[in-house]
Amino acid sequence: MLLAIDVGNTNTLFAFYDGDKPLADWRIATDSKRTADEYFVWLDHLMALVGLSRDAVDAVIIATVAPQTLFNLKTLSRKYFNADPMVVGETGCELGLEVKLPRPSEVGADRVVNARAALTSYGPNLIILDFGTGTTFDVVDGDGAYIGGVIAPGVNLSLDALQRAAAKLPRIAVERPASAIGNDTVSAMQSGIYWGYIGLIEGLCKRIKEERGTAMTVISTGGLSPLFAKGTDVIDHVDDSLTMRGLVEIYALNTSADRRETE
Repeated sequence: MLLAIDVGNTNTLFAFYDGDKPLADWRIATDSKRTADEYFVWLDHLMALVGLSRDAVDAVIIATVAPQTLFNLKTLSRKYFNADPMVVGETGCELGLEVKLPRPSEVGADRVVNARAALTSYGPNLIILDFGTGTTFDVVDGDGAYIGGVIAPGVNLSLDALQRAAAKLPRIAVERPASAIGNDTVSAMQSGIYWGYIGLIEGLCKRIKEERGTAMTVISTGGLSPLFAKGTDVIDHVDDSLTMRGLVEIYALNTSADRRETE
């Protein structure tokens, strides 16, 4: 059984797989101070609830955008699952995806993992839109190589900044308003966030496609994907399992019989 761990800036997802079949997954707030023992107490209880045994785990793969969490996650893997973890971005971990950038190591692990899974599922010429702590646009070219992208402030991050900076503005939920013109403070804020980000999505996708000079498929992932996909026809596919599927694919690539025979 494979344990795949995706560490984001806000949340960390632990998912268990039998081959490529998902078995269970849970989220916890990302905290660099959380110890291996704390991770395990929390995780072991949840595993027991669904009948999963830690003894069945024989492999771990980790992708993290918070490097300070890596030591404790490696300790968790070795101490409690008796597995030396594979880490995306470390030497020896093949992606199955060329990264055409001057400094490939600077690219967030989640972004290349998403690109790998999207390429497998949808083919080349892609824009991958990820609604996370930041809103990212990643580009895969016609040769199937990762060539860069865009990083913008995330939806909730922008909303939090607006609320902190303006004392009279209330906390609101991110929702699609009935119209672009708000008739009170809440609807005006919802319009700014929702339709503002729709404008960002449409404008950047249009500009990226013009720069590339070709038709491109737009894939969106992340918790807010379904909400924003309803507001524009620019997004072709919503794929919430993209990151974890990419981790499973990368693990399979690195442990395939063919690769072991060539080493």
